[in-house]
Amino acid sequence: MHPRLLKTFLAVARTRNVTRAAREVNLAQSSVSDQIQVLETELGASLFTRSRQGLTLTPAGEALKPYAEDLLALADEARAAIDATSAEAAGSLSIGALETIAAARLAPWLAGFRADHPGIDIKLRIAGSGELLRRLGDGEIDVIFCFEQSNAGEPDPRFARRIVAAEPLALIAPPGDNRADVDLATLAEKQFVATETGCVYRAMVDKAFAEAGLGRPRLAAEAGSIDAIAGLVAAGAGFGLVPRLAVAVAIDRGEVAELAWPGSVRSADIVMVWRRRRVQPPALKALLTALAEGLVPVTPAGARPRHAASLRS
Repeated sequence: MHPRLLKTFLAVARTRNVTRAAREVNLAQSSVSDQIQVLETELGASLFTRSRQGLTLTPAGEALKPYAEDLLALADEARAAIDATSAEAAGSLSIGALETIAAARLAPWLAGFRADHPGIDIKLRIAGSGELLRRLGDGEIDVIFCFEQSNAGEPDPRFARRIVAAEPLALIAPPGDNRADVDLATLAEKQFVATETGCVYRAMVDKAFAEAGLGRPRLAAEAGSIDAIAGLVAAGAGFGLVPRLAVAVAIDRGEVAELAWPGSVRSADIVMVWRRRRVQPPALKALLTALAEGLVPVTPAGARPRHAASLRS
């Protein structure tokens, strides 16, 4: 079974659609169909059936899937072992990150890393946490940076993870002239703007409120991005609780005001996640070594905010 065929098989299994799989593996639709047919002929079994929901794995396809994943992982490890015999840490790195982490933390750090390792070609991919983890598991990305999710259940044994920074949470409010901090009782009566349930940023808010004994936040609106939250807060829709790195520019410009968050949870961990391997590729090994002490320093979680706001309902 050629690795190319297995990669195409997994793309079809994941997308359940030949057209989407073809885009993912950069092949024509006819080539994807031909490769699946070659694999089925080689194995003597049908791997997919058609349904209203798209292509579905047959029992034979389900049996093949974990072996295909393992075989491709072993092929990657074999290449990494060969690369490791080279004295130079060259090659390429595909790095995935949440947009806010990529812009505020990774970009300046990667500039220095790239200067120290000019032979490494770096590709930075931006996506949500769920998509990043999926692409990491599929081998499309070498390492990802996201916020730790306390409600994610049992950790995936395929992955290793390391905390590389603790990002302070920022309580933001509409700008105002009267400057004051707030206590938990006052915040319990305020309305908040947050991302949708299931988003990592919303999980941070729910955790911070729960551990402060406030229950769930009273929502004025749900927004699809941190920028949208900052805009709604600036317009007076309510308060927001977000990683400070995501709203630092808005705070500095005075578009929103920052108050001290009185809850016990004052920061969110940024984690680096990568696949466990017998031998790591030299480029990834260089990145892991360089990040042994974490990302650039961040503002201490207990630091006093530079802006404050009047309290609005």
